[in-house]
Amino acid sequence: MLSSVTVGAQIEVLNIQREIDTSVWRPFQKAFEALDGEALNRTYAKEVLRVTLNGIDTNNSFKSDNIKRFDKNREDGASITLDFWFDSRHTNETTSYEVGFYKIGTTYTGKELSYNYGQFHIVIKKIDGHWKITQDWDTTHINGNNISQEDFQKQEFLKF
Repeated sequence: MLSSVTVGAQIEVLNIQREIDTSVWRPFQKAFEALDGEALNRTYAKEVLRVTLNGIDTNNSFKSDNIKRFDKNREDGASITLDFWFDSRHTNETTSYEVGFYKIGTTYTGKELSYNYGQFHIVIKKIDGHWKITQDWDTTHINGNNISQEDFQKQEFLKF
């Protein structure tokens, strides 16, 4: 039988995760789909550890790359959708470690819709009263295999 302390702690964690959804994930998704690099960058902390297949970025160069990439996407007539779901979330009062899968749908004027799939590992910290992404790692491969539509379809994606 669960104690009221355990239930209370679980409710508190869920409340914190809802706060993170509202202050980080919803704006992240909205900025991504609006091709708004500035807004996307506001979901990140001042200093971020960003890891991709291209290496480790500790100089925040990915932030200027976000702006350039979205500017280029707009110039090319791109339309982007971002869907994702969480595989696990470990959260306390100041930090959340979140792992999930994403699907990015991209359409260019006159071309067919294409999808890219991946997995993310994100650390979000409460800094000066605001939740911000402090570490961001993603990949398109797990154990040497491409992440696919089948991997993404294991769960329903989030709807904010």
